[in-house]
Amino acid sequence: MSTIPYVNDGSDRAPHLKPFLNMGTLNQLPASSSAPCGEGGELYAAIKDAGFEGVQGGDPRLVRDAGLIYAGGGRINAVGEADELCRLLHDQGAVGGTLHVMWGMEDDDEVDRVIGDILDASARHAMPLYVETHRATVTQDIWRTVKLVERLPDVRFNGDFSHWYTGLEMRYGGVEPKLDFAAPVLERVGFMHGRIGNAGCMQVDIGDSLEEATARLYVQHFMEMWTRACRGFKAHAGPGDYLPFAPELLQPEIFYARTFPGPDGQPREESDRWRQALLYLRIVQRCFDEA
Repeated sequence: MSTIPYVNDGSDRAPHLKPFLNMGTLNQLPASSSAPCGEGGELYAAIKDAGFEGVQGGDPRLVRDAGLIYAGGGRINAVGEADELCRLLHDQGAVGGTLHVMWGMEDDDEVDRVIGDILDASARHAMPLYVETHRATVTQDIWRTVKLVERLPDVRFNGDFSHWYTGLEMRYGGVEPKLDFAAPVLERVGFMHGRIGNAGCMQVDIGDSLEEATARLYVQHFMEMWTRACRGFKAHAGPGDYLPFAPELLQPEIFYARTFPGPDGQPREESDRWRQALLYLRIVQRCFDEA
């Protein structure tokens, strides 16, 4: 086995952050959203014009034609599936992928076989695969994820910390001790999904400005998690390595974005997901600069 590499752009540039957009952010947006309209190449061109350098998901060919970087993802439940996914990602021209791994009910021996197979497939195909911190997967709690790192230290992660912050109610008993315990995971982040939750809901409005957002305690907690992850990346990355950060703000239909009755009594999304995604980029850049 060998350590999962960071994504690299082939340059001699110092380790850096790259803004990506998870295309799920654009799923089922209401007409009131300020997100760019259009389809196909026109849409990807508008995403690039907004300052994103890559996307996760979407049409790989149109993404590349627009001058954007393409990243993929998938679910791995058994030995052998990582090899198949790597072949697909290569065919799509992806620079890497994020993974939901197993269901969280498997014993450690089974987990180690599957994670070991992911490490082997990633090395064999030169395809970075990042295990996502996510509910209903083997990384659904901090303790088990840290123990996984102790057994297989070559693993690296896609940090989607809303699943921990809300799912584990990290504020209860104090956030800092939990982040200190999670240090082996935070030091191994090679990709990040941007979503901010509070103690009860895992995707909530953070306000309209950097000043308003950063005054909120739950935003401050996410900034601390992101800063620690960025610090770990900077400590281990080399020339040309970059950390993709992809806002992933999902639709009400799958119970992520909250809705409230509007003036006409019809449900309206709590916030404009597109505007929130752009604000996330400003917040994470601050975290990276301060890491």
